[in-house]
This record gives sequence, structure tokens and C-alpha cells, in this order.
Amino acid sequence: MSEWVIDGSEGLDLFGQTDPPSGAVEARAVAIIVHGFKGYMDYGMFPSIARRLSNEGVIAHRFNLAHSGMTRNTATFERPELFALDTWRHQVEDVMSVVRAVRAGTLDGSGLPLALIGHSRGGVTSLLTAGRYADELRELKAVVTINAPDNCCSMTEAQKDQLLEEGSIESPSARTGQALTIDKRWLQDQLDHPQEHDLPLQVSRIRSRVMVIHGDSDQTVSPVCAMAISSALARTTEPILVPGGDHVLNTPNPWPPEGLPPPQLGEALDWLASFLREIGPSEGR
Repeated sequence: MSEWVIDGSEGLDLFGQTDPPSGAVEARAVAIIVHGFKGYMDYGMFPSIARRLSNEGVIAHRFNLAHSGMTRNTATFERPELFALDTWRHQVEDVMSVVRAVRAGTLDGSGLPLALIGHSRGGVTSLLTAGRYADELRELKAVVTINAPDNCCSMTEAQKDQLLEEGSIESPSARTGQALTIDKRWLQDQLDHPQEHDLPLQVSRIRSRVMVIHGDSDQTVSPVCAMAISSALARTTEPILVPGGDHVLNTPNPWPPEGLPPPQLGEALDWLASFLREIGPSEGR
């Protein structure tokens, strides 16, 4: 495993790390793993996902989104001022920064088939990236979402009005106890660019294969969202519903990557590994 830092949105640091194929296994694909809201690259299931991909011959890049507020210190949001200024546009730019670093050889995996894997809001970011950059991402062969919402904004109209009027809203972190905030520019960007944030529209533009995984006991993001995402695909596919799976697939944080995954995560990893074995060679960069 190797650590790295590259430039992300607004020139901010993307702190990341790479899990190469294990042992003498030859790399056959490269994956970019995208965390969700208030998450980070070492949260819960992500080390286990990277480890499984490594065992499958897939180079796994995971990173902290530039405006996540996280650095390499997992105990706290060291940059809460950045968290406040996050937008979907920034997150998509961050993913594309990693893609381009792979293409350039700055990160491992140039020329290999590419997969985007996102949990929760990271799944939305992955879908938006694949849709908005459908013409450019010729190497993208697979997108996998895990417990992803089916929209970019679930606020009520009253909540939207409040955010725009007051300029920010509180969004405390139960994990760290910090009083985080969300700036109105997160919403304003969606209002200014509605098509770019129309998730069903962007999903319909995706050219790669897509697997939608969702825990059927998710109390944070309804499994109905998996149905909606699948229905929006140009080639409709049935979502994978994991029996008993909650929003984090029953994976405590932290969870040792070398440990046996909880059954729900283990089932999702099996589906993920099987899906990625089927992706074909890249058609160029």
C-alpha cells in the first residue's frame, strides 16, 4: 500500500492511498473508490473493499475528497471550513483528477479498464462523473454504487429556502462531535445548473456497465433508491439487494481490512468481485 497526494478541485490536496494487486497477481483493472457524506477513505468498509480488489488483481485507489474536511487524521475533520464549501461539482472534479493522474502515470493503472465504486453520496458522485464525462471516459468499464441516493438533493422546499436565506445550515458530526456546516453554494450550484444535477438524466448517459448494490434494511437511504437508479439506466438492470444490510452493510468503523467481513459486506464484495471480473479491456485513453 502506498500513500499519495495530488491536486484536486480548487487546487486543494487529495490525500489518497493505493492498494496494488496482492502477491504476484498481475493488474487487470484499476478502481477508484469514492466515500460518502462525512466519510473518508479509511472509514468502515473501504479498507475491506480495497483489500478484496487487491486480491482480485485490481489496483484500488481510495482518497479523501478535497472538500471532505478530512486529511490523514481520521480522528477529526481538520478542515471544517472546506467541508462547508463542498459541492457536487467539486466532488466530480476530484474523481476526474484521480482519473487523469492514472492516465498520466502519476498513479498506477494507466491503460487498464477503469471502475468507479461509490458508497452512499459517493455513489451519486460516481454516477454524476460517469454521466457528465460519458464522452471522455472511454476507459470506464464499470460503475458500482453501494446504498446510493437517487437524487442530488433531498431537502424540502422550506429547507432550501432556509439555506438560501440564512447562508448556511448546521450538520453536526455524530462521529467527532463537531458542529459542521453546509454553505448555500452547495444548493445554489444545483439551482444554477439543473441538468448537471439531474441524476436520472446523467445516469441515462452512462455507457459503461453499472451494478447497483443496496442493503434491504438501510434506514438512511431507502432501498427504493436502488430501483430508481436501475430504472434510469439506458440498459435497465435489476439492483442487488443484500438481505439484512444496513447503510454501512453492517460494518463497524473502524474495521480491520484483514478481518473477516460481516456477512452483509461479504456478500456485497462477492457481487462486486464477480462483476469486475467481467469488464473488458480498455479501448484507449
